[in-house]
Amino acid sequence: MSKPNDLPFQYMFAAGAIAGVSEILLMYPLDVVKTRVQLQTGKGVGADHYTGMLDCFKKIVRHEGFSRLYRGITAPILMEAPKRAVKFAANDKWGKFYRGVFGDPTGGNKAIPFLTGASAGATEAFVVVPFELVKIRLQDKASAGKYTGMLDVVAKTVKNEGILAMYNGLESTLWRHILWNSGYFGCISQVRSVMPKATTKKGQILNDVVAGSVGGTVGTILNTPMDVVKSRIQNSPKVPGQVPKYNWAWPAVATVAKEEGFAALYKGFVPKVLRLGPGGGVLLVVFTACTDFFRKMREGTIVA
Repeated sequence: MSKPNDLPFQYMFAAGAIAGVSEILLMYPLDVVKTRVQLQTGKGVGADHYTGMLDCFKKIVRHEGFSRLYRGITAPILMEAPKRAVKFAANDKWGKFYRGVFGDPTGGNKAIPFLTGASAGATEAFVVVPFELVKIRLQDKASAGKYTGMLDVVAKTVKNEGILAMYNGLESTLWRHILWNSGYFGCISQVRSVMPKATTKKGQILNDVVAGSVGGTVGTILNTPMDVVKSRIQNSPKVPGQVPKYNWAWPAVATVAKEEGFAALYKGFVPKVLRLGPGGGVLLVVFTACTDFFRKMREGTIVA
């Protein structure tokens, strides 16, 4: 993914947007389950306590209805187009920057994909924070009765906590996206370099599925602790005169590990990796298909 690309920015942006929306439509229920498990603290029983991914799925469907698995999807759908568009477009732009810095026009330096991914992740984080906050508060069962929808979350958050509260969790989101994108784009480059070169369209799709899935899995392993504390930070309303229990990323990691054990930093890992592993493959396949289509369109080789 660090190799030079001949498509203008707007085409990279559009391809990333299409890939992102495709992925979220397929994988969103796993994100709801992941968030519920991550927000759970302590031990409990009943419909509000989940022993794992499958238990969470069953209890949500049984007690709240299947549609609840798609609650809060408006914010991610609105976020997904700019988020993924920025991810891939920024990765392309940062790739050009780092190839210039390293004097490596072909992108052969193995450090470049990791650096471009980390920089693209930081860029992407600034776009997604308000949408993530809305999504987290809509997905949490405890706050389900507080909000009627996405706009209501925004209105009440701004009214009760101030406009800057919409960027609550920015620091932890930066870390989350830096870690995931560096693992994702870095691994895609490494996996592609060791796989047999594809000679057919099916072979190319298979290579992209494998590379994207490996990248998504490694990125998820790296960033899950930051995702756990980000969810906690964004679901903690700001109260004047009080310092939130979960406030800054690394101290929050230490708090969770101390109070709940190191394993708690990987709460929701199974649904998260099931989403972002294969989801990373979906992203790469759709993105590659779109860029190939745009390239043929610009060359005038598409037959109606």
